[in-house]
Amino acid sequence: MNSKELIKQAETSLKKEFELIDEIRDYNQEKVLNAFIENRVAPEHFYTVSGYGHDDIGREVLDKVFADVFRAEKAIARIHFASGTHTLACCLFGNLRPGNKLISVAGTPYDTMQEVIGTAGDDETKEDSLIAHGILYEEIELKNDEIDFEKLEKTIDNSTTMVLIQRSKGYSTRKSLSIDTIEKICKTVKSKNPDCICFVDNCYGEFVESKEPLEVGADLIAGSLIKNPGGGIVEAGGYIAGKSKYVEKSANRLTAPGIGCEGGAMFNQHRLIFQGLFMAPSVVSDALKGAVLASKIFEDLGYNTAPKHNEKRTDIIQNIIFGRADHLEEFCRTIQSFSPVNGYVTPIPEYIPGYEDKVIMAGGTFIEGSTIELSADGPIREPYVAYMQGGLNYAHVKIALKKFLDKISSEIC
Repeated sequence: MNSKELIKQAETSLKKEFELIDEIRDYNQEKVLNAFIENRVAPEHFYTVSGYGHDDIGREVLDKVFADVFRAEKAIARIHFASGTHTLACCLFGNLRPGNKLISVAGTPYDTMQEVIGTAGDDETKEDSLIAHGILYEEIELKNDEIDFEKLEKTIDNSTTMVLIQRSKGYSTRKSLSIDTIEKICKTVKSKNPDCICFVDNCYGEFVESKEPLEVGADLIAGSLIKNPGGGIVEAGGYIAGKSKYVEKSANRLTAPGIGCEGGAMFNQHRLIFQGLFMAPSVVSDALKGAVLASKIFEDLGYNTAPKHNEKRTDIIQNIIFGRADHLEEFCRTIQSFSPVNGYVTPIPEYIPGYEDKVIMAGGTFIEGSTIELSADGPIREPYVAYMQGGLNYAHVKIALKKFLDKISSEIC
């Protein structure tokens, strides 16, 4: 059976999965549309101001739209966040003080967050970490790759200031945390300490399910605009949403006390952020369909994948476990070679700031580092997992998979 027939066969068997993705897309698209209508978004909100960024009505309405979409008391969406990690760091440093305790409920966070916390990195980096600022830190190890709720209940007490809930798996093989699981975590934490801040790293998860973490008990969420909520067209930035007091404290860390959410020129990016958010539910849905198709195809070829093609999804990441470094590298190089940008470039494993192992990254994207566009990457360490994510449209994902299938018989199998 040739690659075209393999894909056609897989698509035929995925009708149920694709219909569910479409239902969630339609629900989230209507939710976003209603937020635009209710906040009376108009052309004047696309204009910008300079200097300090005072009296920017576009920025104010943009924040209100994000707050409504994510069911938050308050939200900020800013191009000034350098990355998702920077956005998360502002939440952590903004809301934690010396002597406070932070607990990661899903084991060790992904590599870049370890440096923010202070459990990894060189001596100079550690001097600027949460731990160096007197924050107490603890991790609740996973139990059989699942949240250890028994340990969680025993660990949380009145001394716990914040729990960090990393929704997506990062560079690990655990399951990403569904909205139902996040709800159970929040209920468990609040039953032991009602004042504890439930903070969700929402990266890669926006619009994948019909609810967001704030709707099930989270107090604060954050994510990157070059992932899901930017719709593939936002050039930089991040967002924070949740209870007003926690968002304000996070904004003070981004800017300064006394400025908070009220300053910061947006450099003519309003329209792109509005438009990207509007496009996001449909772009995310196409990326999900591509991930489901990839999972099904690689399962049929005998590879281990996570999640499986028929499992419930809560983020856009698809794991393909190759078991060998050369297979991982070949897959990433194929994705790169069929990218619209830098398709002629050959990715090689290299050390990247924030990561302990060499990482190979395929990302021929219009926005540098965008992971809502089709990309694939993975650390060069066992079990040699490719983390495939994104796809501005389903057709592109399907083309790239077809080309890999054309190569796999002669170069890998």
